[in-house]
Amino acid sequence: MTIRVKIAVLTVVAVLILGAATAYGVSAFVRYQERQAAPSEVETTPFATSDTSPRIVFRNTAAGDGYGLVASVPLADPAGARQVTDIACDRVAATASDAMCLRINRGIVTSYEAVLYNAAWAEQRTWPLPGIPSRTRISPDAELVATTAFVTGHSYATIGFSTETVVSRRDGTSFGNLEDFALTIDGRRVTAADRNIWGVTFTDDDNTFYATAGTAGRTWLVRGDLAERTLTSVHADVECPSLSPDGTRIAYKQNLSTTGTPHWVVAVLDLATGETTTLSETRDVDDQVTWLDDTTILYGLPRDGAVGDTDVWAVQADGGGQPIRFIEHAWSPTIVR
Repeated sequence: MTIRVKIAVLTVVAVLILGAATAYGVSAFVRYQERQAAPSEVETTPFATSDTSPRIVFRNTAAGDGYGLVASVPLADPAGARQVTDIACDRVAATASDAMCLRINRGIVTSYEAVLYNAAWAEQRTWPLPGIPSRTRISPDAELVATTAFVTGHSYATIGFSTETVVSRRDGTSFGNLEDFALTIDGRRVTAADRNIWGVTFTDDDNTFYATAGTAGRTWLVRGDLAERTLTSVHADVECPSLSPDGTRIAYKQNLSTTGTPHWVVAVLDLATGETTTLSETRDVDDQVTWLDDTTILYGLPRDGAVGDTDVWAVQADGGGQPIRFIEHAWSPTIVR
């Protein structure tokens, strides 16, 4: 094959790939617009900046003109009318003073970005993400924010996926990609090229955090130290950790599948004893769960037969009881007190 023929073949392949990507982007954008144009499935009210009562903030997945926008319901009435903002997010995290939004800007050319807002949902700063948004968290005092995005692949079930997880301060000062931190697993330094870090959850000291480290086909819960730029293993087979409000336990997803297709269940790790408790939810939970309080855990699940729609479910953190549907047509819940 001559150089000219090789160039011609590569050009055709590039055009085909670009065409497929464009078609996918157009299709996704059309589906998004169709859900926005459908009749509203829930009762909504305008967003009130003066409302500072305890609430649950989430992504609204109910069909209608609020689809994909950030909404909230009173903590005391999760089934009540939801206040809907004009902010579109795919992942959201919030405190009483700030909110983080990761979003896909859908269109002919798709882009990804992270935006930090204040309590009134006024934009404070924005920066690009390298790929599809996956996880975001804010520290209890809103001084630190974390973002995870897929650089390659589109889910944690994808073989060879790669992520970029970055922690930064509210003012934009970045600690960089957590893959550049010194990773120690079971007392040994790990420098393998396949290591990935994702799913940050913060403590309340503005220095210590927990995350998932993956390498060689296994995952670990790691404790991070921003000042020392280190990651140290705590427990094996932990993904997407979430620290309890009292700081004593980690809720996480654990893959119990013995096949090539993951099946994640929710479990809780006692940090003092190392004891783990598998919760009563048996469905596949591919989410970074959230603590409603010290006894209850929230997570999102796709709604059967409704593409693009999800519900938030609740389950007891001690392994008892049965899961209940907590907020219909919702995703990415976060508790604001």
